[in-house]
Amino acid sequence: MADCFTGGLTDRLMLNLIIQRIPGLRIQEKNMLSQKFENMADFLALSVKDIEAIVKRQLNREKWTMEKIKIQAESDYKTAKRQGIKIVSVHDPDYPPLLREIYDPPSVLFYRGVLPNPEIPLVAMVGTRKPSSAAVAKAYELGRDLGRFGIPVVSGLALGIDAFSHRGNIDAGAPSVAVLGSGLDQIYPSSNRQLALRILKGGGALISEYPPEMGPRKWHFPARNRIISALARGTIIVEAPKKSGALITAEFALDQDRDLWVSSVGLNIDRESGTAKLALDGAKVINSSREILEEWGLPCDGFSRGGQPENTDTGFGGNFDNFDNIEGSVMGASLASSLARTLEMELRGM
Repeated sequence: MADCFTGGLTDRLMLNLIIQRIPGLRIQEKNMLSQKFENMADFLALSVKDIEAIVKRQLNREKWTMEKIKIQAESDYKTAKRQGIKIVSVHDPDYPPLLREIYDPPSVLFYRGVLPNPEIPLVAMVGTRKPSSAAVAKAYELGRDLGRFGIPVVSGLALGIDAFSHRGNIDAGAPSVAVLGSGLDQIYPSSNRQLALRILKGGGALISEYPPEMGPRKWHFPARNRIISALARGTIIVEAPKKSGALITAEFALDQDRDLWVSSVGLNIDRESGTAKLALDGAKVINSSREILEEWGLPCDGFSRGGQPENTDTGFGGNFDNFDNIEGSVMGASLASSLARTLEMELRGM
């Protein structure tokens, strides 16, 4: 594996870390520089004016020099190594292949855990941070049932739909994947630190294009969404209001030629929502994870529990093995209310 522990710090990796740290560069410009230069010494010899000539626009020249950027990149590497965070470059064979094929892949990824198996399709699941109780239950159900079919969920570790999609997937024994809008030592929101730990214990991964010690920024999250959709073969929008970051993820999924579905629960709640608009625009409405497997031509005669632990108590007050054959948008009332109470407590604790 070509990461910062087994492959060592190569010139190519350091070059990408340096490029990643240059302020004001767009993602496509970082990739262009990464492709144009293979020799770190050649790149370090450039002036700010040289870089501006290459990207064909003026950059903010205040408070940085190439030497300062190099020192910061070296610090990023040392901090990652100290914290057990691995690094993979877009040029490395272990870089997720679906992510590499998009228009603007991150030149480097920082990750904890195990990168997703490229032979197994992932499903992205996203939605509002303040969902209805029915949407909370549906997110958990879809994530859990996909996990029982052996399919990991990729989401953003946010409150609401993201968190309950991850939880259902983890409870089914799947290696869920969370993409962060901050450095991996800056879990946001902090209330999901235990969930992040559960993802790692379950054989999943925490992934970010941002180096350690970089906190969340407002503009990080739309950029993060392109990675969520790119890692997956298809994206489910569970519930999204008219103005929602989940709709940005839907746009990325379509631009990346991925499948896009909306959950029927989002339509039942609000016919004027962003979810409803996606359905009107042609997104397929689904009720269950079984429909996804049928569309992909994958076997779905029975649940494949894979590495699911024998103890399937989810921590919400019961064992949900009896929900195997549930279809449609209506979940058991006790499950929905338990999950809704959990969400309410999390929102109050922010």
